[in-house]
Amino acid sequence: MFHTLNCVGSTNNYAMAKVHAGLAKHGMAWFAHDQTAGKGQQGKTWEAVAGQNIVLSIIIQPDKCFFQKQFLFNAAIATACYDFFKDLAGDETSIKWPNDIYWRDRKAGGILIENKVMGKSWNWAVVGIGININQLVFKDELLNPVSLKQISGKDHEPLELARKLHKKIIRGIDAVTEIKFPAIMKYYNEHLFQRSNIVRLRKDNVVFETCIKEVNSFGQLLTEDSLEREFSFGEVQWVVESS
Repeated sequence: MFHTLNCVGSTNNYAMAKVHAGLAKHGMAWFAHDQTAGKGQQGKTWEAVAGQNIVLSIIIQPDKCFFQKQFLFNAAIATACYDFFKDLAGDETSIKWPNDIYWRDRKAGGILIENKVMGKSWNWAVVGIGININQLVFKDELLNPVSLKQISGKDHEPLELARKLHKKIIRGIDAVTEIKFPAIMKYYNEHLFQRSNIVRLRKDNVVFETCIKEVNSFGQLLTEDSLEREFSFGEVQWVVESS
């Protein structure tokens, strides 16, 4: 169920091709030592130096309980990745809405979930995960990246860690039932990046300050300043200063 690839364009594309070919099985995963065309959120690319990071895509058949609350699936994956990285990097780990893994104010990893939905049936999800493990040099255009080695001062084995992360995610997602949804959202918000802090966001080229309150079960970011606001993913961008 866990496969390794020496080099691939995109692990998510590779996994989705298996879905479209009718070869998908719940829990199948592909780890790449090198990825030449990694995918990030909103059409962005994910850059990773060969052999130094976790580059992993997992095929999941979501339980029907997630169909009406698809962000809960996202939250369950994000909290599993949070737990995984926190165990290695410590308590300064957090989840940046909607599903980046942060350490202090620096990005350690990201998650990209691509779905195959037919009618009222959510057939498959391909969960792509990139986590910086041993990489020390990043491209200048990447704002505030960080790796586990920079945090811990130690080398780690990306493939070994990827296997552990895969098991953690599958065990966690298989254990989710609808009754656990409130607890998942509570845990997600307890570890939300900059919660209760004032941040700068940009919407339609207007930059404003607002206080992060929480994320609701539909995946909307709730903030408060002179107004109570809610934003869908992609509606606003964080204004981040490079450190």
